[in-house]
Amino acid sequence: MEYVTIFMAWPYANGPLHLGHVAGNCLPADIQYRYERARGRKVLMCSGSDEHGTPITLTAEEMGISPQDVVNKYHEVNTQALADLGCSWVNPIDPRGVEFGGALYNRTSDPMHKEFVQEVFSKLLDSGFLERKSMQQYCSVNKEGKVRFLPDRYVEGKCPSCKEDGARGDQCDSCGATYEAHELIDPRSKLEGESEIEVRDTEHYFLRLNDFQDSLEEHSNERQGVWKANVRSMTKNWLDMGLRPRAVTRDIEWGIEIPLEGSDWDSKRIYVWFEAVQGYYTCARIWAERYAEPAGHSDGIDAWKNWWMVPEEGESPRHIYFMGKDNIPFHTIIWPAILMGMNADDSSKVTHSPGPGDLILEDNVSSNEYLMLQGGQFSKSRRHAVWLPSYLERYDPDALRYYLSINMPETHDTDFRWDEYVDRVNNELIGTYGNFVHRVMTLTHRLQSNGSNPLSKFDDNGRHLETIAAIEEKISSAMESMERQRFKEALRSLMGIAQIGNSILQDAAPWKYINEEESPERSNSLSSLALSWRICSCLAVCLRPFIPFSSERLWSMLGNESDIDTILLEDSMSGIEPLSWNPETPQPLFSRLDLDEIIESEESLSDSKDNDTPPAPENGGNYIDFEDFMKVEMRTGRIVSVEDHPNADKLFVITIDDGSGTTRTVCAGLKGHYEPSELEGLNVVFVANLEPRKLRGVVSEGMILAADDGQGGVKVLTTEGDILSGSRVR
Repeated sequence: MEYVTIFMAWPYANGPLHLGHVAGNCLPADIQYRYERARGRKVLMCSGSDEHGTPITLTAEEMGISPQDVVNKYHEVNTQALADLGCSWVNPIDPRGVEFGGALYNRTSDPMHKEFVQEVFSKLLDSGFLERKSMQQYCSVNKEGKVRFLPDRYVEGKCPSCKEDGARGDQCDSCGATYEAHELIDPRSKLEGESEIEVRDTEHYFLRLNDFQDSLEEHSNERQGVWKANVRSMTKNWLDMGLRPRAVTRDIEWGIEIPLEGSDWDSKRIYVWFEAVQGYYTCARIWAERYAEPAGHSDGIDAWKNWWMVPEEGESPRHIYFMGKDNIPFHTIIWPAILMGMNADDSSKVTHSPGPGDLILEDNVSSNEYLMLQGGQFSKSRRHAVWLPSYLERYDPDALRYYLSINMPETHDTDFRWDEYVDRVNNELIGTYGNFVHRVMTLTHRLQSNGSNPLSKFDDNGRHLETIAAIEEKISSAMESMERQRFKEALRSLMGIAQIGNSILQDAAPWKYINEEESPERSNSLSSLALSWRICSCLAVCLRPFIPFSSERLWSMLGNESDIDTILLEDSMSGIEPLSWNPETPQPLFSRLDLDEIIESEESLSDSKDNDTPPAPENGGNYIDFEDFMKVEMRTGRIVSVEDHPNADKLFVITIDDGSGTTRTVCAGLKGHYEPSELEGLNVVFVANLEPRKLRGVVSEGMILAADDGQGGVKVLTTEGDILSGSRVR
């Protein structure tokens, strides 16, 4: 049986995911993963949060918290958002069994990931693929004379290629060019704009990419018929320029330690571009050790090798990578070079054709163009975005999955527009698919049932061979598209099945015959309705990769008792099983959208190009954006003691057990509302990361949350039941 591994580019855990991330790599990876399972293949999906590198430290410095606090917060936020979107990360073990694979959304701060990356570093160093040399790097020098090395993203300036201002120190968002930071024009520190910038020498290790030039060219030539035009073009540009050694370490204290002795390396770390791509490999190994072996996989901790190594005999596993176009060179140049280096003992043995026991190279790098936000590029750093967690609080995840799938930027940039979103959902997803399903279900439920499907006696596929053949052709066409990661093509083919179903209903007009006496006309009409019931079942299976929640609801409404994930696409229209039945009243799969309501709710997105200055609501309050909210850290604590403030008539000095092993002091204006004895022992909620401030001579280290009705009523917010002090409130 064929082994397939799906890889999703690792998003930085420095903020919530936006819809650009979803369209670029998150959703395509999940669609492909679900599709491969529906073909009966053994599938492993690997990705997670990229938690190292300068974007993390930049966010930490801007928020005034540690990098670890940043990644802990946003890894949790993004993991939950992906689960709410219906992505398959929640189940590490395939529902068919561990031998079939599973999924792991990991994080690069995982100790096992760090260990494996250090192992790869040492392997490449021993094989001569890493070399130590001096390089020039920007430094900032402030007014006090403090010198600080500036890793790539701490610097911005004009792109040396397209001359666009605001380019990052390692890559230009405008033209996609990559370069060394010292090549920027008019550089400036991103955090210390007033500081002087100068170039100084520093020692680092470099990956000898030039050792892999010939093999990468051969590999690229073999992929010309598979890669999209953007992948071919960007890879060719890199190869045509000639590969040169690229630094794999940086002067930064957040990241994976370099496995070398000596104080020279204490303030340096393995660079994120070299480390993060290895997450695909380390994630598979971690999955095998953490999940496959405990679940009883026959190969134990070596289970990962089935998805990564060329076998002694038989077919090699396939690897499919999903990312945005800004990540192309890292997946067609950098990562293949690392893999070739891991397979070779020295430069003379480098090859793009791995042998038995070697790690395989990719089969396809499926890179999308950009999803634009009504004309402007989604950007986390510029806060121009529709945030996924925010979207999922208000709207149907399947509606988003459908719209982004049918509007996916596969070959060119596409626009996210609320008017188009509403139009496609209402007219296509609901108007074509949802209405077809609902008509079939409600018409059937108007027939008299004795506990089984009342259409069973009219079920005769022999009357509809031509129609069934047309549907199977649509399924076959969709599968051909999916094999090439052409999701829009595939979805259009599958929606064509719903269009066929609507035509069948229109021609058969079963509503005319439901209450009529038996006749050949009635029999023919209800036979078409029975076929439509089977088409609904077929659509539930075929559309499962795209819209999993509604597919599962439909599967249940049809009365199917089998697990939908065990049904193969090619069997979805077989017609072998008898018609299922669920006597419960069918419900619509989707709710229609109202554009005016959405525009009112999302006015900041439709009217503001910057998308970061929402208008004040009519009730006079003020919005804050999601990232500002996420800065607030609320925790539980138990009030240990309450004393009068020595210098303030309305304040208590409250001591809280915050779960840290010590206590903290909080000044609270609760006098007149509570007696000290009423507060002592309460489990309360407090803001834990509020900057300490002196209130009338007493330092307050937080804020206890309380509700004020504006009429003199004040109640402290408490927890229901016992909970450990220090627990996070979210």
